[in-house]
Amino acid sequence: MITSTVSNSEPVTTTEIVRTDALTKSYGDQLAVDNVALTVRAGEIYGFLGPNGAGKTTTLRMLVGLIRPSSGTARVFGCAPGDPETLTRLGVLIESPGFYPYLSGRDNLRVMARYRRLPDSAVEEALDRVALTARGDDKFRTYSHGMKQRLGVGCALLGNPDLLILDEPTNGFDPAGMAEMRELITDLAAHGHTVLLSSHLLAEVQEICDRVGVINGGKLLAESTVAEMRGSATVFVRAEPETIAFDAVRAAVGSAALTTGGIRIDAGAEAAPLVARAIVEAGADLHELRIDERSLEEVFFELTTTEAEAGK
Repeated sequence: MITSTVSNSEPVTTTEIVRTDALTKSYGDQLAVDNVALTVRAGEIYGFLGPNGAGKTTTLRMLVGLIRPSSGTARVFGCAPGDPETLTRLGVLIESPGFYPYLSGRDNLRVMARYRRLPDSAVEEALDRVALTARGDDKFRTYSHGMKQRLGVGCALLGNPDLLILDEPTNGFDPAGMAEMRELITDLAAHGHTVLLSSHLLAEVQEICDRVGVINGGKLLAESTVAEMRGSATVFVRAEPETIAFDAVRAAVGSAALTTGGIRIDAGAEAAPLVARAIVEAGADLHELRIDERSLEEVFFELTTTEAEAGK
């Protein structure tokens, strides 16, 4: 067990909730987490991305004090992981939730609430927030996988924590359940909570996260806002005659490139009306205009492929 006292705390900025420096965990010769440095800021939704086995869960377990790092440091609210003062401000769901199968969902949360000296009203609030009030009296063993996961999130919400650490919170959810969880997480952030969630569902993360960290093979490959990671949008057009359209686009926006099937303009979405107007006024027929943006998934595969090739 890791123990520490408030005297171990370090100064932390008003916007910085989590900070790691060269955080490393090895099991024998196997590096599970390799020199990870990440920061999570107050009020944001931080997506910790990576495939299964990338080191996400091991990193989260170190942040909450469940395992010791082999080297490096981690600070949560300026304190060492596992600090009693810090734990009162955390809500955690790591891996599959564990509950008593013979108790109802409501009674399972009551057990956890009493450990934390919380009233039954906190249980009812948590059940309502994860849409399980109607099934609260059913035995946990009768729950679907998605419902069990939802109850785990409800448990993490007990006590209205400042920071939620959620490991694959939408695991086992159907599309409707995933949409509900997205709404819940964004609502929590809107009301001042900080959310650190791990996921391998990149499209989901793209929808809700402010910043992301990409981990693979235990290494943090990149950390930035979702917008910065995806980069600028480009405009693609198909028009005939192509030469007239190409000259018109270059005159309008200054740069363009002929590609297979059309013209690529390295400009943001705001350039689209100007491009369309220039093509039409030049006498060309505009057949297609679209805004192309790289998805987070495309960026992720680009990063991880580059890393894999570098390691060969």
